[in-house]
Amino acid sequence: MTDAVTATALQQLSAERIADEAVGALLTEALLTPKPGLVDASGRRSHPDMTLALLATSAGALRDPLQQCADAARAIPLGLELRAHIGAIGRAGERRMLAATGGVNTHRGALWALGLLSAGLAAAENDFEAVDFASRLARLPDTARSVSRTMSHGEHARLRYGAGGAVGEARAGFPHVVDHGLPMLRSCRRRGEPADASALNALMAIMARLQDTCVLHRSGLPGLDFVHRSADGVMRSGGCATDSGRRRLERFCRQAGNRGVSTGGSADLLAATLFLDAVLPKGV
Repeated sequence: MTDAVTATALQQLSAERIADEAVGALLTEALLTPKPGLVDASGRRSHPDMTLALLATSAGALRDPLQQCADAARAIPLGLELRAHIGAIGRAGERRMLAATGGVNTHRGALWALGLLSAGLAAAENDFEAVDFASRLARLPDTARSVSRTMSHGEHARLRYGAGGAVGEARAGFPHVVDHGLPMLRSCRRRGEPADASALNALMAIMARLQDTCVLHRSGLPGLDFVHRSADGVMRSGGCATDSGRRRLERFCRQAGNRGVSTGGSADLLAATLFLDAVLPKGV
């Protein structure tokens, strides 16, 4: 597919459509079952304060902030002004999410990733520029951010363990999405695997490599090693479309629940993977 065709397709995406696809990706990720260390249709596992209904409410609350990110990127050129504006939208969106969920942090990391990508898709001339724009935006300092704000659990884990976290992932160009999640999702689909198995395999591809700060916060380096080994084991067993891989995935889910492991960072990047898959040409 040529850049000209891709540029036309992206330019025809309205900010409303971009936001709708982002929210749709969050809902698809939430419903995907079974997922180790995450809420899904089979139960809460490591997140007793969350339900599928709460995740759906949270996703809906983020629609307007995500549309605002897209609108801003079409109105303001890449630079400090846009970065400050996107930061303000994100902080207001986070407050909106917490009000909708009664204070439960359901999608803070997802708002960061999908907000940046929404901006990138709105501003991009072609598919390659969309992620690059988001990455360049993430690397700019947020001059409007308060230096006295309380650090998140993910930020604490990032400092303690030297992990990149959500910030590092965005600044690096979302490598776990672009190099692992999206290629796995699309290769599984080309092989004719079911949609849920393809998405679960994409999740495993991300989990097997990501320094997930949600895992590190709750379970430290031993927990991260467990997640990496377990996700890799699912894929070595044939992946989620096979009986052996599915059994290994279900064991992974049970063990993650018993350990209280939270793989929220991987879930955010799966949502980003599903989002890009929905809006970028399928041949990319």
